[in-house]
Amino acid sequence: MSTSVSGREVAKMSALGRRFEMLLRFDPFREIDRLTNGVGTRVWQSGVPMDAYRQGDEFHVEMDLPGVHPDAIDLTVEKNVLTVKAERRWVPAEGVEVVVNERPQGELVRRLFLGESLDTERIQADYEAGVLRLTIPVAERSKARRVEVNTGGSTPSGVAIDTGSSEVPSSQQARVHSAA
Repeated sequence: MSTSVSGREVAKMSALGRRFEMLLRFDPFREIDRLTNGVGTRVWQSGVPMDAYRQGDEFHVEMDLPGVHPDAIDLTVEKNVLTVKAERRWVPAEGVEVVVNERPQGELVRRLFLGESLDTERIQADYEAGVLRLTIPVAERSKARRVEVNTGGSTPSGVAIDTGSSEVPSSQQARVHSAA
């Protein structure tokens, strides 16, 4: 039994694949984190729910971190790996008898493998209402740009192909902003 795929469907699948290659989903460290659960510190077993989408020349990632104080969030970038570490602790007051303790406590670690076409030098992070929002711009070298077309000799003819270039603001370091 064979199914045929039209050229238009192939083009859609190809475009979809290019969008997701910028943010890789495979995380080999997640299994290591699960294996170390219960050794020394508790690691949240379920991980962190996350949404990721592209809007124009930026990728947006939203992670749920309910009950985490902004000072307990640590973001680091090494090569193309973005690591989010957060910690939530609850220590009952003296004399308190805990009846149920189901909310995850301890350290959370989530690693995102970023594609080479993203600008890891200009990541922005905001934290509000328990949601960490990351904005990761597409690298300038990966954006469409204008290319001059020369005709014979070495002098540009003035003919250009415009591929949709846009200006990029100055470089910024990743930091967490908290809305009070």
